[in-house]
Amino acid sequence: INNSRLFLAVFSAVLGNFNFGYSLVFSSPVIPQLKSPDADPRLRMDTQQAAWFGSIYTLGAAVGGLGAMFLNDKIGRKLSIMVSAVPSTIGYMLLGAAVNLGMLLAGRFLTGVAGGMTAASIPVYISEISHKKVRGALGSCPQITAVFGSLSLYLLGLVLPWRWLAVVGEGPALLMIVLLVFMPRSPRRLLSLGQEEKARTVLRWLRGEHYDTQTELLTIQHSIDTQGRVTLSQLATPSFYKPIMISVVMRFLQQMTGITPILVYLQPIFSHSKIALEPRYDAALVGVVRLFSVVIAASLMDKAGRKALLYTSSMLMFLSTLTLTIVSHTTSCPPGPTPPNATLGFDQGSYGNSGTDVIPLVSTMVFIFGYAMGWGPITWLLMSEVLPLVARGVASGLCVAVSWLTAFLLTYVFTLLVEGYGLYVPYLWFMIVCVLCLLFNAVCIPETRGRSLEEIENYFRTGRTFTIRR
Repeated sequence: INNSRLFLAVFSAVLGNFNFGYSLVFSSPVIPQLKSPDADPRLRMDTQQAAWFGSIYTLGAAVGGLGAMFLNDKIGRKLSIMVSAVPSTIGYMLLGAAVNLGMLLAGRFLTGVAGGMTAASIPVYISEISHKKVRGALGSCPQITAVFGSLSLYLLGLVLPWRWLAVVGEGPALLMIVLLVFMPRSPRRLLSLGQEEKARTVLRWLRGEHYDTQTELLTIQHSIDTQGRVTLSQLATPSFYKPIMISVVMRFLQQMTGITPILVYLQPIFSHSKIALEPRYDAALVGVVRLFSVVIAASLMDKAGRKALLYTSSMLMFLSTLTLTIVSHTTSCPPGPTPPNATLGFDQGSYGNSGTDVIPLVSTMVFIFGYAMGWGPITWLLMSEVLPLVARGVASGLCVAVSWLTAFLLTYVFTLLVEGYGLYVPYLWFMIVCVLCLLFNAVCIPETRGRSLEEIENYFRTGRTFTIRR
C-alpha cells in the first residue's frame, strides 16, 4: 500500500480544521484589545457584548452542524467541506472590515458556521478514505490541525493587530478549496451511488496502483447492501441507537468539561488568575502544550487503544480541575466594584510573582494536555467510526449540533458564573464532569482499535463484545 496520495487528500481536507481551530480562539486576543480604552469607539465592547462575541461562534457552529446533516448525504462529504469555505471567507471579510459591532458579531457567527460544517464533515471523509491500519493516526489529524490553527492564532496575536488576524484567516480556506478540487470523493459515497468503477479508481488512487481493490470494495458493498434507508423503527434497535447515543453523549461530555470557554477566554482567565507572565504569553504556552499532546495522542492511538487514552485523559483533567478548584476557592476576590475595562467580569489586575502564581498556569496546561490526549481527538475519531454507514452523514451533523449548542450555553453562562462567583464554581462543575467522563468510558465506550468500520457496525448489530482483547 502506498499512502502518499492518501496523506495528500487528508492534508487537503484538514486545512478546514486548521481554519476551525484558528477561528475558535479568535476572540481570546481580540476581546482584550476591543475592551481597552484605546479601542475604536464604534467597536468598543462592554461585558455583555464581549460575552456575545465570545459565544456566538458556537451558535454558528451548531447551525453549521445542522447544515452538514443534510449536505453530507445530499452532495457528499468532499463537497460539504468545500462549501464551508464560503461562510468562512465572508466571515473573515466582515471581521477585517468591521466598522460596528453588528459586523463583528456577523463575522464571528459565519466563521462559526464554517467551523460546524467542517467538524461534521472532515472526520467522516477521512475515516471513509483511510484503511484501518492508519485510520487511528489519520483520525487524529483534524484535532492536530485544529490545535495548530489555535496555536498559530495565539502566536500571531503577539505581533499582529486584530484586523490583520482576520486577514490571515482567509488563507487556509482558500488553499483548501484549490487542493480539494484535485482530491477524490469517498469510495463509500461512490459505491452508495452505484458508481463502482469510479470507486475502484479512487481506491487505486488512494492505495497505490498495485493494490488489490476487490476485497475492500466487496466489504464496503456488503455493508451498504445490508443497510437500506434508515427508518424510525430501525432507530429503536440497538445497532442504531447505541452508536448514535454513544457519539452524542461523548460530544456532550466533551463540551461540558469546559474546554470551549477555557480556550475562548484563555487570556482573560489568566488575567484573573494573577499569573506571573502576561496572559498573551501564557496563552501561547498553553497552545504549544496542546499541540505537543495531540501529536503524542496520534502516535499512541493505534498502539495504546482508544479506551486507555480516554482513561488517562479523564484522570489528568480531573486532577487539574481539582487543583484549579482548590486554588480558585482559596484565592480571595478583589474588593470594590468591577474596573471599567474588565473583560467579562475578569479582574485585569497586575501579574503575580510568587511561586503559587504558577499553579493555575501549570494546572491549565495539564488540563489541556489531558483533553488533547484523549477526549479531544478520540471523540472526533469515534464519532466517525461507530456511527452506522446509512445514518453517518445525518448523525454526525446531529452530534456536532448538540456539541456546539452545549458549547454556546456553557460559554455564555461561564461569563455570568465568573462575574458572580469567580472561577471556583465553573472549575468545580468541570471537575464533576471529568468524573462522569471516566465512568462513561468504563461502561459504554467500545475499543475500536484495529477494527474495520464494517466490524464495528457488526459489533453493534450482533451485540457481541470486543474490547482490548482480540
